Amino acid sequence: MKLLIDENLSRHLVRRLSDLFAESQHVATAGLLRATDREIWEYARTGGFTIVTADGDFYELAVTQGSPPKVIWLRGCDYPTREAERLIRDQSVRITQFVDDTDRAVLILRP
Repeated sequence: MKLLIDENLSRHLVRRLSDLFAESQHVATAGLLRATDREIWEYARTGGFTIVTADGDFYELAVTQGSPPKVIWLRGCDYPTREAERLIRDQSVRITQFVDDTDRAVLILRP
């Protein structure tokens, strides 16, 4: 499973979560740091990524456009990177089930 970490989350999450999500990328390393949400959306869709974000904009795209890509929204994410990592790790089974569920486009996670 491949996660595409949005620019509003730390680049370090890719390395810190590599044991669970080995093919993940951060938008910065994908050359998308200054890209529009639509460009990031298209990159994720064609590359088979699930977008992980702390931004509600991708929620809106997922609701209006449907998936793929799927969106994991770390809602209210004003906590340190280690807390974001812990939340994703703690919810990794739920995340895997969500990605496999063809009926759902958004997963909202909160600490």
